[in-house]
Amino acid sequence: MKTRFSLRHLLALAVATAMLSLSTGVVAAEVDMNKYNASCGACHMAGVAGAPKTGDAAAWAPRLEKGIDALVASVKKGLNVMPAGGLCATCSDEDYEALITYMSTPQ
Repeated sequence: MKTRFSLRHLLALAVATAMLSLSTGVVAAEVDMNKYNASCGACHMAGVAGAPKTGDAAAWAPRLEKGIDALVASVKKGLNVMPAGGLCATCSDEDYEALITYMSTPQ
């Protein structure tokens, strides 16, 4: 039973990620890795303070269900221990979308 539940969520995540990529024109290759390494990666690489790890599709699935606009708003305002802007003072909304897509895509 647990296997079906997991497979269903992984499939939903794959579809949501594909739709997000198509709707925003964002693909992982467009990610500014300097911005990721200087900001997002500090916590998301290791899952610091409950941050979903980069590439952990299961951890990102419930967040992606909220939609990209809600996720960008959370980053901009800050959420839990994540500071406003997610430590990226120069990120645009498009940068945040690309970074979220990169982090939520299985590596």
